[in-house]
Amino acid sequence: MTETLDNRRKKLRIRAWRRGFKEADLILGRYADQMLDTMSETDVADFDRLLDQLDADIYSWVIGSAPTPDAFDTPVMDGLKTFRVDRDAAFGDGPKI
Repeated sequence: MTETLDNRRKKLRIRAWRRGFKEADLILGRYADQMLDTMSETDVADFDRLLDQLDADIYSWVIGSAPTPDAFDTPVMDGLKTFRVDRDAAFGDGPKI
């Protein structure tokens, strides 16, 4: 049986919020809440693959403390990086310019 895209999105939203690393939860969960419903199937697949990685790795790629591996340097990662800066700035946690 093939899983529907809507069911896959629901599962990814749960996975994004239950990472076990608070900073990753906040970035990935908020991003999923805002973006998952409008993501293409390709972007959903990229987000799914990303969530299979270690929280510390994802977090370091998103905040820029480590280079993003080519396999994860996707429009989803670009969106996460932009989202993190915009959302964190709204909460007073963003980069100080």
